[in-house]
Amino acid sequence: MMKRHISRLLLICLSVCLLAGVFTSCEKRDETLTLYVYNWGEYISDGSDESVDTNAEFERYCKEELGITVKVNYSTFASNESMYAKVSSGSTKYDVIIPSDYMIERMINEDMLAPLDLSKIPNYQFIDDAFKGENIYYECGREELYSVPYFYGMIGIIYNTSIVDENDEQIGSWDLMWDEQYKGDILQFNNSRDAFGTAQYKLGLDVNDEDEEKWRLALDELLEQKKIVQGYVMDEIFNKMQSGSAAIAAYYAGDYLSMYEDNEDLAFFYPQEGTNSYIDAMCIPKNAEHYDLALEYINFMCSHDIAMANALYTYYASPVTTVVDDPEYQEAMEEVHEDAMSILYEQAHEVPSQAYLNLSSDGLSMLNVLWEELKAKSSIGDGIYIGCGVILGVLATIAVYQLIKKRRWAKLYD
Repeated sequence: MMKRHISRLLLICLSVCLLAGVFTSCEKRDETLTLYVYNWGEYISDGSDESVDTNAEFERYCKEELGITVKVNYSTFASNESMYAKVSSGSTKYDVIIPSDYMIERMINEDMLAPLDLSKIPNYQFIDDAFKGENIYYECGREELYSVPYFYGMIGIIYNTSIVDENDEQIGSWDLMWDEQYKGDILQFNNSRDAFGTAQYKLGLDVNDEDEEKWRLALDELLEQKKIVQGYVMDEIFNKMQSGSAAIAAYYAGDYLSMYEDNEDLAFFYPQEGTNSYIDAMCIPKNAEHYDLALEYINFMCSHDIAMANALYTYYASPVTTVVDDPEYQEAMEEVHEDAMSILYEQAHEVPSQAYLNLSSDGLSMLNVLWEELKAKSSIGDGIYIGCGVILGVLATIAVYQLIKKRRWAKLYD
């Protein structure tokens, strides 16, 4: 397995390379510091399949190079919205979180994130300029920086060639996800922004326009689609697509490459109508308890060996230039899929793309209402009508029977 081969090489590199972080603000101490990190699922090299355990490497680095004992408490979320709800509730204080662009903008605007001290993130120099400060919309125009890119990419459509006819005219378009001949084999996002985005891109709508009439056009598309959708999923898509229990799904390019490694019947394209482009970035919540240690963690994740380990494990596009330019990385990705580098770094420029912007409070309320309408309808809508019809039918039958029975008894006593 390619991940295992590359991970062994990286472990050798890690054993002889001193990473560039400079941790100046934490005194050496005997007690254990717990760093709380909150990230997407399946989004870090975690030691499985003989890969590099990057969190364990950070703990080792802190012990051996910084003289402090650190335990990384690592947990995951399935959507930006669930992450936001958890962080905003204050039930757990996280030191590092990794939201997507539009959610970062929202959290900055709501004063939930701490500005970053770049003097303590020297590896920031290796981030591609296209993903720095003024060049990304949610940081543009701000006096301070609040995020460091972790991965980026675009959403496309994954389909199973053993089920979907490769000559299907819908291939290349969002229309494939609305094709009734694949009823029961289509998966849709289980988060509001991405699900509505699929319909908005299909219709040629601006995903950031808050005109409710246009959003309801997208809702109508999703309500029509729900009749043929197998389910609304996130991480579950891996098992379903890899096993062939579903045939079509919108998802992220990096995840397609991971799925392809286990199922070569899968194919991928970016819809010609346009799609979502995104950046997931590392941030520090304003109420973080270990700010300086969080900066060190962010810096560590941007170091060449660690960023490469994560890129080779997740197959997402890396914003770290030393990784993308590394021949070993390029060769490894091409062994996973002959078009891997093209899918991640070239084809993404061949179709229109648009990032989600943070919606206004009214826009967010509208989206929540529409999402609830969709989920209520899709999960129980038709079924509840049928169920009620059956129940009413049974009750009516009983009522008629009782009426007839009473009349018969009445005749006997007349």
